[in-house]
Amino acid sequence: MQVKDIMGKVAIAVRQDAPFAELVATMQRFKVGAVTVIDADRRPVGVVADDDLLLKETTGNRYGAALFEGREQRRERRKAAGTIAAAIMTSPAITVTIGTPVRDAARLMHTARIKQLPVIDPVTGRMVGTVHQRDLLKVFLRPPQDVRREVEDVLAGLGVPVEDVTVEVEAGVVTLTGQVPRSSQVAAASAAVHEVDGVVDVRGDLTYQTDDLLLVPPMY
Repeated sequence: MQVKDIMGKVAIAVRQDAPFAELVATMQRFKVGAVTVIDADRRPVGVVADDDLLLKETTGNRYGAALFEGREQRRERRKAAGTIAAAIMTSPAITVTIGTPVRDAARLMHTARIKQLPVIDPVTGRMVGTVHQRDLLKVFLRPPQDVRREVEDVLAGLGVPVEDVTVEVEAGVVTLTGQVPRSSQVAAASAAVHEVDGVVDVRGDLTYQTDDLLLVPPMY
């Protein structure tokens, strides 16, 4: 599955000159924890999160710079003093395209510790939608027959005769039973099936015809 299959078609964004109040109103209107900041050509240039807005209350700009202020403190003080999106946003914006695999988008969101990603057109760079954390969970709602079909394709790609293995899918759990040609394919099949979008767990007891992992000691 790709981002285009799960993303929201509404591009939740504001201009760089959007005032503080508009940022708050946009987040409340769409019930999101962050909003993308775009330039005049609708290209993402940064992101303002609710944490950035809260700095206005928790940090403020009343006391000026501290004597031993670090980089992070300076950044927070700058954001707290900002009144428009361009001054408050975190830049550059982390983006994905409509063709980005959902699994890659999930990893990126987790690594960067962000709640949503602007989706851009790969040609123009313009924002065309938004993918949220909750959107990523849609992969676990895939129809069982779709998951089973993809699992069978994966097994075939590993050289496993599909007719020799029974694939059952229930609530995202894939059960594999049957026989594979080589013992090394048992672990390989389980690992590959785990990577299929929508798979929660892989169970089963596959047998094999030939043990290609058995090491035969040399004869002297």
